[in-house]
Amino acid sequence: MKKIILLNLLVVYTGLLNSCGNGKEQVDLIVHNAIVYTVNADFTITQALAIKDGLFVEIGSNSKILSKYKADEVLDLKGAAVYPGLIDAHAHFFRYGLGLQTADLLGAESEEELVQRVKEHYRRNPEVTWILGKGWDQNLWEDKEFPTKDALDEFFPDIPVLLTRIDGHAALANQKALDLGGITARTEMVGGKVILIDGKPSGVLIDNAIKLVSSKIPAPSEEEARSALIAAQENCFAVGLTSIVDAGLEKEMIHLITKMHTDGSLKMRIYAMVNPTEANMKHYFEVGPYQDDFLTVRSFKIYGDGALGSRGAALLKPYHDHADNYGFLLKTPEEFDRLAKMMYEHGFQMNTHCIGDSANRTLLDIYAKYLKGKNDLRWRIEHAQIVSKEDMPKFAEYSIIPSIQPTHATSDMNWAGQRLGPFRIKTAYAYKDLLDQNGLIALGSDFPVEHINPMYGFHAAVVRKDAKNLPESGFQPENKITREQALKGMTIWAAYANFEENKKGSIEKGKLADFIVLEKDMMTAPETELRNLKVLHTYLGGHKVY
Repeated sequence: MKKIILLNLLVVYTGLLNSCGNGKEQVDLIVHNAIVYTVNADFTITQALAIKDGLFVEIGSNSKILSKYKADEVLDLKGAAVYPGLIDAHAHFFRYGLGLQTADLLGAESEEELVQRVKEHYRRNPEVTWILGKGWDQNLWEDKEFPTKDALDEFFPDIPVLLTRIDGHAALANQKALDLGGITARTEMVGGKVILIDGKPSGVLIDNAIKLVSSKIPAPSEEEARSALIAAQENCFAVGLTSIVDAGLEKEMIHLITKMHTDGSLKMRIYAMVNPTEANMKHYFEVGPYQDDFLTVRSFKIYGDGALGSRGAALLKPYHDHADNYGFLLKTPEEFDRLAKMMYEHGFQMNTHCIGDSANRTLLDIYAKYLKGKNDLRWRIEHAQIVSKEDMPKFAEYSIIPSIQPTHATSDMNWAGQRLGPFRIKTAYAYKDLLDQNGLIALGSDFPVEHINPMYGFHAAVVRKDAKNLPESGFQPENKITREQALKGMTIWAAYANFEENKKGSIEKGKLADFIVLEKDMMTAPETELRNLKVLHTYLGGHKVY
């Protein structure tokens, strides 16, 4: 009798154990034994998370998640650090992908090296009908002077060549390309310039002048465009980027991105800023803003001025190293006002590239005319590179978001003072001052102008040093931001600047399950190691993509 009772008790106990196990909720993935930076409102740090159907189901302690959930895939991270998928708040994703197929001129230390790299590229690709390259920077050269077309004309008399400067606001063209663009010594335009030497085009084109040549380059085929997007995606996933703001796309490219999202060939989440052509504005003003889990279209990218390196940035006072040059706006103030009025009336975000203090003032004042004080329209100034002390409070007064790229400061710091002088340089790259206006900033890289790796930007933001960890005390260290602020700028604040904070930017219940795992914790690693921290895993919607 006792044996029967004991046997029955054993059966009941076993059943209870089984029912407890079966009572666990089935999910797709459990991650545990980690340092999970949720980047929620309280910046909670915890240990584990559960994912189902591409969303975070719950985040908490190891014991809580493991006792409540079961999954076929359980990932023990053995103490590694987990963060929300990183967002690049200002980049050129498609242009970067195309650039992977052109001559790489980044870091060329002389005009001679630039020409040599172009010759090597052509030897590898003799079938091309145009020779294209990107990334040169005359500030790296001993004389710091713009290159000329002379050597290109000698080696490539019959094939057009267009080599874009690192910032995209200047380019070097050979005579064949100038002829195709109809460019002569008498060519003039608003917002652009043809550099002359001895009264003849030198080959260097500034801002809008570039379009006269670039408009003649055949558009890539759909197959080439698809290949470029996929190549860019692979490199982004490898450095922990799961969302990209592409700052300036045509509607045809946005439609291709949509098609690739639908067929599954493209997984990268994209916030598309639309180029403000009349055709693009007509289309999107008619269809209105759009958002799904992979694509948001509700903004236009406008160019206010050029770049500091090519002296195209519009300044309130002349360049310190070029006394009669103020730079220039790329459109008239009246045209900027017309665009702002249309954006406001049709419910689109206006995002304007502003480098110089004059461009920033012009656009901030135009924004103010339509925003009329505090608001939730989230209009952005892209770069906000040089902002006078008088204009800085306008960001707070009109709820304007500074969208900045920390590596610009460390890339430019060795020559920016020559352009601006010792006093005005203090109003440049002022990221802490900008953050203090509204309590947030959106961080990006502007790749391919800068390197694609977001850890370079994190390092530059919190340390204000270059790849060699110089200068020793940091460049204008009063404008360092904290690691927590930098991480927010690459996640939740960037998502907010994109109207996407309810979908992404933090590890919270109901949000898209995008996260990354680093080899070391960026919040505690030594400053000297930050730039080179490696991504171990990138997950998008709960699926490993790297």
